[in-house]
Amino acid sequence: MPRRLVSTGSPFEKTAGYSRAVVDGDFAFVAGTTGYDYTAMTMPADVTSQSRNCFKTIEAALQEAGFAMADIVRATYYLIDVRDADAHFAVCGEFLGEIRPAATLLVVAALLKPEMKVEIEVTAKRRSA
Repeated sequence: MPRRLVSTGSPFEKTAGYSRAVVDGDFAFVAGTTGYDYTAMTMPADVTSQSRNCFKTIEAALQEAGFAMADIVRATYYLIDVRDADAHFAVCGEFLGEIRPAATLLVVAALLKPEMKVEIEVTAKRRSA
């Protein structure tokens, strides 16, 4: 099966040279995803809304690639403020509470833009039918 690229249609993907997701065989690798609301092209101010938006974008990319959220096996979270961890983890529980992928949280000095509070990347493996 050839490698397949999944795009959100953002011109930034071409400019920066990346895809929202790359499918290779039974795996989907979803790029770091920030909390933009792509329908309104806005960034909410709070980490809870940003985390929810991250997961919604990730879910849409996985669906387009032929995967489901239940296929997620690995998640990496990047926060710029450790005080946001509890609010972020509450959202993780909403989306991944039953899935429970292997996960890592990193607190970083900054993300690409100052309004970004969280970035999430995931790896999914297609489940056997």
